[in-house]
Amino acid sequence: MSSVNNFFEDALNLRAHRQQMLASNIANADTPNYKAVDVDFASVLKGAQSARGVLPMDTSASAHIKGHAGGPLNAAEMYRVPSQASIDGNTVDTNVEMAQFTDNAIHYQAVLSFLNAEVQMRKSAIQGQ
Repeated sequence: MSSVNNFFEDALNLRAHRQQMLASNIANADTPNYKAVDVDFASVLKGAQSARGVLPMDTSASAHIKGHAGGPLNAAEMYRVPSQASIDGNTVDTNVEMAQFTDNAIHYQAVLSFLNAEVQMRKSAIQGQ
């Protein structure tokens, strides 16, 4: 529909994916050797926006593999560097994960609010109000 809607779609998908990753980190806070993961939100979103202009790979048969890597927006998981090493090899800092989880949830709600305002503005323009 528009580049604004594409931006909101990408931002919401990436925020939802990141929320799942952070929830997984919190759930595995006591799992030995578990490594906390996260994504670099800004760079992944910027890459997704620039990739919008790239044409998809053309295939000649339905059995061909699609031409994109896995994960929403090709978000590469990055291991979080712990501030303090754990004896059991776990790198989850529950305080950091909870803060990141809350921050991501707030930003998710903000993107939804912006998208809702955009839709309401277009609706008003169509109805001539």
